[in-house]
Amino acid sequence: MITRRAGLLLAAAAFTLPLWPWPWLGVALMAGLVIAFCLLDAALAAPLERITARREGARAVRLGERADVELRLHNGSERRLRAEVRDAWVPSAGAHPELHHVVAEPGGTVTLPATLTPTRRGDRPAVRLTIRSYGPFGFAYRQSRGRRALAATPPWTLRVLPRFESRRLLPEKLSRLRLIEGAVATRGRGQGTEFDSLREYVLGDDVRSIDWRASARRADVLVRTWRPERDRRVLCLVDTGRTAAVLAGAEPRLDVAMDAALLLATLASRAGDRVDLLAVDTAVRAAVSGANRRTLLPRLVNALAPLEPALVETDFELAVGEVLRRARKRALVVLFTALEPGALGEGLLPVLPRLAARHRVLLAAVHDPVLDDLTAGPARTADDVYASAAAWRAIAERDQVSAALRRGGVQVVDAPVGQFASRVADAYLALKTTGRL
Repeated sequence: MITRRAGLLLAAAAFTLPLWPWPWLGVALMAGLVIAFCLLDAALAAPLERITARREGARAVRLGERADVELRLHNGSERRLRAEVRDAWVPSAGAHPELHHVVAEPGGTVTLPATLTPTRRGDRPAVRLTIRSYGPFGFAYRQSRGRRALAATPPWTLRVLPRFESRRLLPEKLSRLRLIEGAVATRGRGQGTEFDSLREYVLGDDVRSIDWRASARRADVLVRTWRPERDRRVLCLVDTGRTAAVLAGAEPRLDVAMDAALLLATLASRAGDRVDLLAVDTAVRAAVSGANRRTLLPRLVNALAPLEPALVETDFELAVGEVLRRARKRALVVLFTALEPGALGEGLLPVLPRLAARHRVLLAAVHDPVLDDLTAGPARTADDVYASAAAWRAIAERDQVSAALRRGGVQVVDAPVGQFASRVADAYLALKTTGRL
């Protein structure tokens, strides 16, 4: 292929045509000379078959942060490489720069840095590496195309992890957890708490904690102390169906649910409980189980990162069946979904008794901020009146679904986006305090 420089050379030669006695012969002669010169220049360019590429750098990054990935080109030919390299990624990877001008000596290696600032969660692959090798005079080049370009592209995928913005709340929640553990260890007597030890009665102790048999044996008043429940099981069930694609503020409901699930999982693991995760719509999209405290968070964020909402109705019968199959013993099942009458009324409520009979169920739903906006402002036009009436009706239907869930033994957390993760963690701490896990 020829460059603009060759075209400019041909145009400059055209100005000399009036000096020729036979112009058409001059045109043919000048064109032939330029083409021959370009062919010679292309022949002297470094061969693409002798150029190898590999990548080094980050494999994962949190959404909103930057990652550095280096492309290393090795010139295995005996000619000097003068090239223009375009390293193309998917647009949401936010790669910069894409175009590089390279000069590599024979047997040399050059490093081409790229900074990636992803705009979406998930896997962001490198698409195509295009190398344009120029001749020494810059009039022609060789370029990899089609399948050869794809074959020469070193594979690399950057996994963009969820933001986990709610981690800023973790110190406050852990402080409350330590306070709860201290309080329960000295005075708590909730259902399901575990016996710790006996000690002498002091003024202010609950008389219901007195162990009369031990007191009779010791001829002193002894009270039981209790410690918080540990080694319980918390299962986060994330709905990835069509309702998870609805925007809640600036993010889809699925991303808000992920943030809350990560905070809850981190808090529960610090409290000594085992945490599992299940993401379901019409099939199981992700499953994490058996992780210890050290590996839990990395495994969770890697499992959640590639998830995308599926535009299908969630099969709650499948979800409940998977929970009952995986969790044999009693556990806290936290279902992250939407309070929509159609989806829950026909899908979840019929199978809810099976789940609530075996496990304690907490349903966490993000409150739609659009409903608050439509019901808060004054209605000035007929359209405002109809929109406000529709919003109030939607809120009333949500309240009916919440009431039906509570009658079925399900605890419901319905909170706005800014408070959602905190409210879910508070509900867990409240259950932990009373020993109802």
